[in-house]
Amino acid sequence: MTTNIKKTTTAANTTDVPAADTINLVGPPLRPGQKPEKVTFAHHLRVAGKEVTPGDSAHVSPDYARQLRSSGYIARTRA
Repeated sequence: MTTNIKKTTTAANTTDVPAADTINLVGPPLRPGQKPEKVTFAHHLRVAGKEVTPGDSAHVSPDYARQLRSSGYIARTRA
């Protein structure tokens, strides 16, 4: 029995968003298809050499926001 396996390679999306439309992200980069979340920090934190203090707002990836939220670094929002 012979099995044919077709291997294909896909080129990574290397096109960057123009500089005027970029948002300064704090933390890990966005994965394809993700949109940044704007969060407000509740505690002092240093992320990739950038210090954020309580009350500062920044854009982060949804995965990183979830991680920070579970660790208590993101301020609660009022409903």
